[in-house]
Amino acid sequence: MTRPLHWALGVLALSACFGSGTVERVAAGLRERQAPAVAATSGTSEAPVVTLQQDWSGHYSVHPLVEGRRLRMMVDTGATLCAFTQEDAERAGLRVSERDFRRPMSTANGVVYAAPVRIGEMQVGGITIRGVEAVVLPRGRLGTSLLGMSFLRRLRSFEAAGGRLTLRG
Repeated sequence: MTRPLHWALGVLALSACFGSGTVERVAAGLRERQAPAVAATSGTSEAPVVTLQQDWSGHYSVHPLVEGRRLRMMVDTGATLCAFTQEDAERAGLRVSERDFRRPMSTANGVVYAAPVRIGEMQVGGITIRGVEAVVLPRGRLGTSLLGMSFLRRLRSFEAAGGRLTLRG
């Protein structure tokens, strides 16, 4: 009971300080942050098109099927390869051992050793790519799995404009 009361008092305080327009924008941002990005699929069976909506932080999240398992990934055009957290890799049935972490990778946080893997099948909406080169990073070294260029460069095209990322299979 006290939690809703605290929220109500917080909203009232914000509206007194900043005006209702600011509060509405903050509330809209919170709703967007909590709602998953929606992928819309269109196009013909020969050339499927998937459109992703930018989230509140400016990123594009996607929920592909990886080896038949649904994961959450962030699209990263700066990542050469798709990169999986060790936890996501395990969910997708990608088994790696400690000795597999042998490939040095340069990241914003320095060098990390990753385990190279090949994904049999990744599906985003109606787009399916087989044989995707990827890496698994050790526990705690990656916050969110990344959909990198090893997937994106195999598409016919992709384009970001107007808060939308369009993938053409």
